[in-house]
Formats: sequence, structure tokens, C-alpha cells
Amino acid sequence: MTDPNAPRVFRLRSTFVEQGRLALLSHLEVAHALERTVRRAGLPFAVSQGFSPHMKIAFGAALPVGVGSVCEIFDLQLTDYVAPDKALAVLQAASVPDLMVQDCAYIEKSAPAASVAYPFSTYEVRLDAPVERIEAPDEITVVRKRKEKTLVVADFLAGPFEVAGNLAMFTLEAKPTGSLRPDVLLAHCDIPAEVVSITRVRQETDHG
Repeated sequence: MTDPNAPRVFRLRSTFVEQGRLALLSHLEVAHALERTVRRAGLPFAVSQGFSPHMKIAFGAALPVGVGSVCEIFDLQLTDYVAPDKALAVLQAASVPDLMVQDCAYIEKSAPAASVAYPFSTYEVRLDAPVERIEAPDEITVVRKRKEKTLVVADFLAGPFEVAGNLAMFTLEAKPTGSLRPDVLLAHCDIPAEVVSITRVRQETDHG
């Protein structure tokens, strides 16, 4: 049952880029950097209760270290309403170029968390030479928590690779039971060129 006396909170969803040298940060390091950005911006963020209060901020699906993005997401709970354009302005003023907030909008309290709201991620791969095609393997064996696990690529890869010269695009679906990392997939593909960069360019609720 909802407490009618509970303070009202506002869920602000922001998108940001993670690129350049900052793509080499871990997910935890990115989270800490953005928490400091919110504090520098002076936004009225909500804090958790208990012995160790912390900022109520939640992040989307983690990127592998070294993979960049132009569409990362975090949800921030605010105790007071701040117009989205004002929130964007103060966050941008407190951000660095390679970890720059791009957009802010309020979402409903009942909206799915950013970590599960967008299961489809599209990646752009830049190669050091043009290729005609990229073929994915049927299965990939990975080691997680010291245990080997075999992943069926077709369960995660939403359609074939789209190749144009030295650029390629592909989409992966994150499942409730697990996911396939883009860098791991590419490492197991037969590609007659070196991968220069991998960038997440789009996150979607569905794909088709």
C-alpha cells in the first residue's frame, strides 16, 4: 500500500555519450563519474534511507570496457521538479565532452528500469579495411564465474550483419537469462580485417 505521506519523487531519464578515452572506464567508474556530475550540477537528487544513504540513480545495461556509445541511459530521482531543459543545461555544464549528457525527459514512476526497458542494442563496428561480409558462428563458449557456458548466437543476434565498406552494423537482444557481449561476438567471427572501434548507436524496446 502506498504511503500518502511519502515524499513525491520525479524520475528523470537522461541519455549520454561514452566515448574516446572514457570508453575505457568500467561500468562502476562511469557510475561514480556521473554521480559526481549530478552533484556538481546542483540537482535536488533523492537519497535512499538506512545506515548508508546514497543517491537514487540507476543505470542502463553495462557496456563492455572499450565499447563506446552515443545512447547510454541513467534514471535519476529528484525531490523537486526541474524543467527538463534546465536539468539538461546544468548537467551539460557539469559534464566532460566524452561523458556528455545529451537529453533529459521525465518518465512515469511505473516505467520499466533503464536496465531492462531497452533489450535491443544496435552496434556500429569500424574496421581498418573494407570487407564484403561478416559471418557469425553458430555457438560461442564463454567462461562466467569460472564455469563454461555455450551460447547459441541466433538466440541473441537479431538479424544478419549489415556491411558497407569498412563499417558494419548488428543488433543484439539481451534476454532475462543472459546476454552476448558485442566484443565477444566479434572476436569469434571470421573477419578479414581488424576491429578499430565498437559503438552502441541505438537502444530499443523492440526490433523489426
